[in-house]
Amino acid sequence: MNRQTKEIIIKYIFLLFALVSVIVLGLIVFSLFREGLPLFTEVSVKDFLFGMEWYPTYDPPSFGIFPLIVGSLIVTLLATFIAVPLGVMAAIYISEIAPQAIKETLKSVIELLAGLPSVVLGFFGMVIVAPWMQETFDLPTGLNIVNASVILAIMAIPTISSISEDALYAVPREFKDASYALGATKFETIVKVILPAAMSGISTAVMLGMARAIGETMVVLMVAGGAAAIPESLFDSVRPMPASIAAEMGETPYRSSHYSALFAIGIVLFCLTLAFNLIADYVSHKFRQIGSGTL
Repeated sequence: MNRQTKEIIIKYIFLLFALVSVIVLGLIVFSLFREGLPLFTEVSVKDFLFGMEWYPTYDPPSFGIFPLIVGSLIVTLLATFIAVPLGVMAAIYISEIAPQAIKETLKSVIELLAGLPSVVLGFFGMVIVAPWMQETFDLPTGLNIVNASVILAIMAIPTISSISEDALYAVPREFKDASYALGATKFETIVKVILPAAMSGISTAVMLGMARAIGETMVVLMVAGGAAAIPESLFDSVRPMPASIAAEMGETPYRSSHYSALFAIGIVLFCLTLAFNLIADYVSHKFRQIGSGTL
C-alpha cells in the first residue's frame, strides 16, 4: 500500500466519523421535533410560548411556558454577569501575569472545577449556600435565582477561562514586543493590544459559557426553587426549562399532551442553544475582522 492510498483511506475514515456525528445529531433533532410538534395541534405556538400558566396535569391543562423561559433567561444572564469577569480575568492572569508555578496550579484547579459533576455543585448549593443565604438575608427560602446563578457561574467559569486563555495565547508574540518597544506598560499592552486581538476567542467563550448555563439541568433542578411563575425579585424561586423536563418526564404518560409539551420545551431549548452558537460564530468572525483591520 503506497502513501497516497493510505492518505485517501485516512481521509475517508475522518469523513466517516464526521458523518456519524452529523447523523446522530440529525436523529436527535428529528426525534425531538417528532415528539414535540403534535402538541401544537392542541395549543397554538403563541399560547405555548407566551402563556403565563404551566399546569399540565389540570383539566383542562395549561401549557404556557413563558415563566419557564423567563426563569431560564434570568438565571443564565445573571450567571453570565458573574462568570464572564471572573473567567476572563482568570485567563488574563494565567496567560500573561502569573509565575510559571502558580500558572500550572491555577490551570489544574480550573480543569478540576470543570470536571466536577453538576449534581455535586447542585448539592453544595442546596445544602451549604441555600441555608446560609436564607439565614443571612432573612429569606423564605435559599433556593432562588441568586443561588442558581452563582452555582451556574461556577460551572461556566472553566469554559470561559479555558477558551479565553487559548485565545490570549494565540495572540502573536510580535504584537506584544511591538507594544513594549513603543514604551507601553504591561497593563496597557494587555488592555490595548492583547485583549482586542483575542476578542474573537473571548466572545466565543462567553457565548459558549451562556449556552452551557442555559442548558444545565441538575443545578437548576436542585437550587432554583421550582416555582413556575414570573419572579418579582432576584431572591424569588423560578423553574427554568431544563428543570421542568427533568422533574416531570419520569411521571408523564407516554405520548400524552404533557409528554409532547415537555418535548416542545426541548425544541425551544434547542433553538435557544442553536441561537447562542450562531451568535458566537458571527461575533467571532466579526471581531476577527475588526482585530485584523486594526492590528
